Amino acid sequence: MKLRLMLWLLGLLLKRALRRKPRFRQILTEMRGLDWGIATEDLSIARHYRMSPHGIRSGSALPVDLDLELRFEDEAAALKVLRKPTQQAFLEGMMAGKVRLVGDSGDLTRLQKLLKHL
Repeated sequence: MKLRLMLWLLGLLLKRALRRKPRFRQILTEMRGLDWGIATEDLSIARHYRMSPHGIRSGSALPVDLDLELRFEDEAAALKVLRKPTQQAFLEGMMAGKVRLVGDSGDLTRLQKLLKHL
């Protein structure tokens, strides 16, 4: 339940940043958008975000056409990493097998660059 709420709130924070933070808008414009999602490995909890300079949409489940997916072993592993989403936390999670990246690691770097401006 905590992870579902956290992911839903993340969508609100992203939309708010797009409206209020010019640097966030500028970086998103340069990127020309990013479609990404977060889920547990068993897909019991999943949320995706479609971000473009024109708006941000989020929804439940993971469509197949996403640029980047972050898959976590379970809800506890996701909460641990997402509370402090640093590059080091993601790297440690990947080394321990608790985080799996589906997609290009360059997209993860772009996402982290954006999330700094939340």
